[in-house]
Amino acid sequence: MSLFGSLYIGTSGLQTSQNALNTTAHNMSNAATGGYTRQQVYQVDRNYTTLSNSAKTVSKKQTGLGVNYAQTRQVRDYFLDRTYREEYGRMCFYQTSYNAFTQVEDLMGELYGESFNQSLSNLSEAINELAKEPANAVKQGLLVQRASQFLQRSSAIYRDLCDMQDKMNKQVKDNVDRVNEIAQRIFDLNTEIVKIEIGGIEHANDLRDERNALLDELAGIIHINYSEDYDGAVIVKAEGHQLVTRGLVFEMGVFQDPNTNFYTPYWVLDATVDPKTGNPDLSNSMVFDLTLPISTARDSDIGTLKAQLLARGDHRANYLDMQTDADTYNSTIANSVIMNTMAEFDNLVHLITTKLNEAFASAADKDNGYLVDKNGNPIQLFQRISVPGYDESGNPIPEDSRPGYENTLYTVLNMTINPDLMKEPTLLGMVNAEDKEDYPLGKLLQGVLYEEIYYLNPNVTNPCNLIDMYSNIVSQLTISAAVFRDVYEDQTTLTDSTEYMRQQVVGVSDDEELNNMIKFQNAFNASSRYINVIDEMMEHIINTLGT
Repeated sequence: MSLFGSLYIGTSGLQTSQNALNTTAHNMSNAATGGYTRQQVYQVDRNYTTLSNSAKTVSKKQTGLGVNYAQTRQVRDYFLDRTYREEYGRMCFYQTSYNAFTQVEDLMGELYGESFNQSLSNLSEAINELAKEPANAVKQGLLVQRASQFLQRSSAIYRDLCDMQDKMNKQVKDNVDRVNEIAQRIFDLNTEIVKIEIGGIEHANDLRDERNALLDELAGIIHINYSEDYDGAVIVKAEGHQLVTRGLVFEMGVFQDPNTNFYTPYWVLDATVDPKTGNPDLSNSMVFDLTLPISTARDSDIGTLKAQLLARGDHRANYLDMQTDADTYNSTIANSVIMNTMAEFDNLVHLITTKLNEAFASAADKDNGYLVDKNGNPIQLFQRISVPGYDESGNPIPEDSRPGYENTLYTVLNMTINPDLMKEPTLLGMVNAEDKEDYPLGKLLQGVLYEEIYYLNPNVTNPCNLIDMYSNIVSQLTISAAVFRDVYEDQTTLTDSTEYMRQQVVGVSDDEELNNMIKFQNAFNASSRYINVIDEMMEHIINTLGT
């Protein structure tokens, strides 16, 4: 090789060393940037010049032409990425579920500085005191007062559970919107990355970093599977359905139920629309199958969005949801912490109010005017709320047909204290036709709260009384929350461990980059020195020949 040709070898060393130094500086400047992936300069040999090729020699006589800068590539581990995203999504599922349990626990355990259990105890105490002196006007008034406080506390807790459902419902909508935003951005990034890399010369590493960060975020919201196509585009599936393809983004929509206002995610392109109502048919287009059991083996416990849908449920639950068999109960509300708590709590209030009313009604004597109102009906301590309703034309709507008012049911939000008793508690009387204090009625009222004939839900086989039922509701919440907390903590440990291993690959080490900087700087200096030597040789030869 001529001396002039040797200059190209030195030049190639300068170029590749400079590129490597630039990449190292880029790594160091982004060491603290979230989602940044460490980059490496990939160098390859240039073609060799063959001087001779003799069968007598072991190898060809060749001279090298230096080194080429091939590409700046990202350092990532595909399997660690997949593992992290799956475990991260599972951690988000259990974190959301655990947070829902703790919020419900807070609502049930303490309210406005006074626990609901205290109002239940006060009601029990008022009944016990009345049983001792049934004709005592003060104790009759105390019972009405305690019953009113009991209903107020019950209503406040149930309304807070409803508010929690509504807030979680909004979060469902926000997460669906975010999934669509991420999917569209991944699609746009695919287009940009393919344009840059299609020539095989340059890698769009910073765009790939953004796309990887979006995949990380998406994996926390919904269960995804993905693969990278031959030209760098990523194809994404969500819950087994196409989300991002090479030419299309499958939008996820939400259908808002007109009765509950709850959102249900569905695939827009899969749904047919009813021309009369304009509502989509969700039978074959729903994103989630919430009837599947929650199982790690099935990968049905992944993603914040699914956890929110399960915790929220699909309607305002009441005591009627408890009046089913175990299979129906388990397939409808058992997996929803809010609905299950609402139903059990409403069932408790329903049983207390109706059983107390029945006790008073059993002692009513219409002929003698004992415990009956002015219409001759048995006096009720608790009454249904009658709310006037009208249609769009101003016509009255029948009571039992009004949406949102189940006025035939004694539910938490549908009851009030008898207004006549609020004005005049002594209407209870508690003195029978023989002018004797009605001690049997007092004992009957006591028995309502302490008779162990009730069940918390269809899965429970041990009976309890109404006083203990509330404690059982709270205990059940505490135990379930502890289970989800343990799974969440274990899952967090696993996710952090996987992320630590991933960061060992993709993360930037200042010490390693400083060593690389020294190495490439020395390589640059060596190439520079090599060029100087060739230059001196050429100068010497020219000067010598010239003389």
